[in-house]
Amino acid sequence: LKITAYADRLIDDLETVNYREDIKAQQINWIGRSAGAQIKFKILNHKSEITVFTTRPDTLYGVTFLVISPETAKGLLDRMPDGEKAVVEDYIANSLKKSELQRQEEVKEKTGVFTGLYAEHPLTREKLPIWVADFVLSGYGTGAVMAVPAHDQRDFEFAKKHDLPLKEVIKNEKESKFPKEAFEREGTLINSAQFDGLQSKEAIDKITQFLEQKKIGEKALDYKLRDWVFSRQHYWGEPIPIIFCRHCWELKSEKEKVGAREGYDFSKIDGKEYAIVTVPGEDLPVELPYVENYKPTETGESPLAEIKEWVEVHCPICNSQARRETDTMPNWAGSSWYFLRYIDPHNRKQFAESRKLKYWMPVDWYNGGMEHTTLHLLYSRFWYKVMSDLGLVPTKEPYARRTSHGVVLGPDGQKMSKSRGNVVNPDEIVAEFGADTFRVYEAFMGPFDQMIIWDPKGVLGVRRFLDKVWKSHEKVRSQESRASSKELERKLHQLIKKVEEDTMALKFNTAVAEMMKFVNELATGDWKLATGDWKLFLRVLAPYAPYLSEELWHGLGEKDSIHRQSWPKYDPKLIVEEKVTVVVQVDGKMRGKLELPAGTSEAAVTELAANLESVKTHLHGRKVAKTVFIPDNLINFVIF
Repeated sequence: LKITAYADRLIDDLETVNYREDIKAQQINWIGRSAGAQIKFKILNHKSEITVFTTRPDTLYGVTFLVISPETAKGLLDRMPDGEKAVVEDYIANSLKKSELQRQEEVKEKTGVFTGLYAEHPLTREKLPIWVADFVLSGYGTGAVMAVPAHDQRDFEFAKKHDLPLKEVIKNEKESKFPKEAFEREGTLINSAQFDGLQSKEAIDKITQFLEQKKIGEKALDYKLRDWVFSRQHYWGEPIPIIFCRHCWELKSEKEKVGAREGYDFSKIDGKEYAIVTVPGEDLPVELPYVENYKPTETGESPLAEIKEWVEVHCPICNSQARRETDTMPNWAGSSWYFLRYIDPHNRKQFAESRKLKYWMPVDWYNGGMEHTTLHLLYSRFWYKVMSDLGLVPTKEPYARRTSHGVVLGPDGQKMSKSRGNVVNPDEIVAEFGADTFRVYEAFMGPFDQMIIWDPKGVLGVRRFLDKVWKSHEKVRSQESRASSKELERKLHQLIKKVEEDTMALKFNTAVAEMMKFVNELATGDWKLATGDWKLFLRVLAPYAPYLSEELWHGLGEKDSIHRQSWPKYDPKLIVEEKVTVVVQVDGKMRGKLELPAGTSEAAVTELAANLESVKTHLHGRKVAKTVFIPDNLINFVIF
């Protein structure tokens, strides 16, 4: 699937959604958009050319050789001298046995061989040897790089190993360590003809413009992102609704055959061309047949290939004998858009009615693991954008907000695994301490988006907290008070506000800490709490400890479930502290404190602060230039 066609939109549209910045950064880095230039190098004694992409056109005059990927070299074998051709063929064969990951991991070895071919430098006309090396990947850039060993460390090491020349074209007296190592940063151009003396940023634009004038290069964008290899050779997965028809291919004119694109218009099977025909809408979905054996075949084909009665079908266009595609879609196919079905699950005509899609989409909030940031999140955004272009969904982005959770590590600080013997069994925790203890501890153990070590002592601490809630409940019932202590009522409404804000911000640990603080106050203080106010606390506790709060709720005579109640509202008047501590400073240094009623005016605070003995000492015989006042917080006398 051509996900690269959506690369710019996948980056640019991140500005329209509320994702955490690190999630945005991972997506942007994975797509890897780079601005630079494509430059053409003619192959000497041949009519063809090699195109390279570079983000540093300012180093063009420092190119001393080219390096091409083994895949690119394969297409140039017939032009290589016999002496080098055999060596290159052997090198290509060995390189292609490695995965791209292995080829990137082994870059330190800097292996490569000379092809016997030369290219012409587009500006200096110098003769540049063309090498092949497996660290150059055909899927990145153009499958060829212009080597600038004086200003690229990888090229520097390759040149040193193979005794290739270095040419310095960027100067920076303060930072450069050339020729001991490559200087990769920007600087002033030297040895670069009419561009000498320019700074790198300006030179990049000037040289690119010059290349465009000469028609030997142009401004370009490149991406790390590669198109999505979509087919899988296994049974599990949605069948790809494609039929291959030999007869439809034979019916095409020679002109049509010449213009046909492999993979789009036709596919080769056993050396013969077959027209690609899509399964008609009335025959969708194509369903998987029942199989007794779904193991991979010895031929590497999907197990579906062995089910003759399923594979062999009539072509929907010409009615000739044809065959189905036997590869299936990857798991990402269904997971990229399954959530849309929740909107209209019983619709037999379409995946969802447009009116319902407009009402519900985009998804308000998607929370998932960080491991899905460059997989499911990226793929589903791409899939949704294709659907948006087809007019099937009403918005450009599927998710309005994206957050992620952390990982709970074992008690030893390692990732939980059976082999390490550090797996915490939730059932055992629930059996010993109760489900609420387990739930509240997970909320309390640390920041939601961080890696946190499981601590058995922390579980005990949470259980003690819930025991205190039960004891406080018994005290409230025995008091049968109709009014709460004024200070306790204030603390309760401050609690409601804080827990609400922290919960919405996924700061569950601090929300639990605030509840613990309130319950500790109940356990130690001489107080009265009205039954109605205690019910407010239970409603705050309910999402965190659902079973205990439900039990206590019904113990107060309530018939309906606590989980059917609305979230309590705090009284803005009651969350304001009656007394505040105002810090008094002279020239930014603390010289005292004042305990005052909240909302005390600046004039009153200034007078009281100026009369503090510790302040008088530092103001004696000096003039105050200005006074900085922060209500209910600070006053600072700034002196001449």
